[in-house]
Amino acid sequence: MKLNNTLIIGGARSGKSHFAQALALKSGQPVLFVATAEPGDEEMRQRIEEHRKARPPTWQTLEATTHVGRRIAREIGETPTVIVDCVTLLVNNIFSQHGDPDSEPVDASLIEREVVAEIKELVDCIDRVNARFIIVTNEVGLGLVPPNRLGRLYRDFLGRANQMLAQRVAEVYLLTAGIPLRIKPPDTHG
Repeated sequence: MKLNNTLIIGGARSGKSHFAQALALKSGQPVLFVATAEPGDEEMRQRIEEHRKARPPTWQTLEATTHVGRRIAREIGETPTVIVDCVTLLVNNIFSQHGDPDSEPVDASLIEREVVAEIKELVDCIDRVNARFIIVTNEVGLGLVPPNRLGRLYRDFLGRANQMLAQRVAEVYLLTAGIPLRIKPPDTHG
């Protein structure tokens, strides 16, 4: 485990991406921004465009919807900081590869294996490359239990991915209403 890697977790619109970018800007060094979103509809295209405009133009952007670790390893070069935004959409992208869940049953064990393999590939990349990683993800364990099987599977698999990543980084921040709370290592001066 490298001592400078960070996981930023929180609810939707909690300020995670903004906080991740602020952490990266503090270094004053080049950044590889890894965008995992797919523009599936007009609203998502607009959100992606807003995120693009919010990033400094000097940052390199890598659009990678799956196999993120492999793609980073190929593209990183000497870039000292990597932001992965976000694991939530990465897991969703894996789910999306398995057809229309409303019209056909899903193979939960297959999806789980693919999610775990994707996160292991990312962790392996983190361990191999010489860069600081800032990883953004949503916290999905604080809300209501999803009303359908697919929603529960998504929550469970993203929760597992978040746990795998949290174990491999030195810092974890929980974002609520734009306010970061460091939860790993615990803030003993607070």
